[in-house]
Amino acid sequence: MSGARATIVDVSALDDLDASRVGGAGRARRIELAAFLRARRAEVTPGDVGLPPGVRRRTPGLRREEVALLAGVGVTWYTWLEQGRPINVSGQVLDAISRALGLAPAEREHLYRLAEATPLRTPEPAAGIPATARDVLHALPLPAALTNARLDILDHNAAHADLFWDWHTMPCIHKNLLWCVITEPTARDRFLNYDTEIPFLVARLRAGYGAHVGELDWEENIARLQRLSPEFQRLWSRHEVAQPERRVRVFRHPEAGELRLVAIELAVGGHPDLRIVVSSPDDEDTRQRLHLIEGAARRAGFVTGRPGHESFSAL
Repeated sequence: MSGARATIVDVSALDDLDASRVGGAGRARRIELAAFLRARRAEVTPGDVGLPPGVRRRTPGLRREEVALLAGVGVTWYTWLEQGRPINVSGQVLDAISRALGLAPAEREHLYRLAEATPLRTPEPAAGIPATARDVLHALPLPAALTNARLDILDHNAAHADLFWDWHTMPCIHKNLLWCVITEPTARDRFLNYDTEIPFLVARLRAGYGAHVGELDWEENIARLQRLSPEFQRLWSRHEVAQPERRVRVFRHPEAGELRLVAIELAVGGHPDLRIVVSSPDDEDTRQRLHLIEGAARRAGFVTGRPGHESFSAL
């Protein structure tokens, strides 16, 4: 399985911004973009995003390759962006960089304007989700998450947080079901029927893709997954599609032991891309074991709002 690793290349030979190559307002905007990214990167420590401190650092904050790793982009590409080079940036990549750097809404908007990315989108979890769907989600006693056709994780309830709060060994930046699993190095150790369930999830993504072919965010998401994960690339090339069906997923939980959970997808009326994915016990033993982890996220001192720590896997 491919881990969440961005390809690190030697960028020591790359010069900083050559202002003469960019003209007029575009030149000034890219210079400002470069300075803004460097300043924000300097304010985020490895501990803020769940990374080890590592060896002695020449500069404060994160390294360029660490931001690239967290955002799932190439180090060379991110270096060019931070140097103000004239490259095109999609909204999804800007969102990933925003999350990696823990940008506030005003900072995220500023980043979009400097990068000349249009339209300026609001984060998807805040837009287009009916309040009734959130009410149902948070009223459910079983672990449940709200996802869309691209398998983005839009919201989750407290039981889901208890089940998956410690899933990641790397910070969760992408808030996407496949990213949470395919790029997590320990996933196979904890997701016991990984090899049968991941092909199904990729087939579900392919089925959703049919209604969104050519859309920039979809195309960029799939391209980045293929670059980072040969496993995803191989599965995606099969062109398999699947519709919702009863699936038993088996997890090894550090506190509760082996859990057998049935994944049930509930459609959200009037919103064909939205699903509430509920994890229901497949047997009485699992039902009893789930009680062992009630309040686990709260007991562990889980705090929302920290960069990289505001989302869980949505399996």
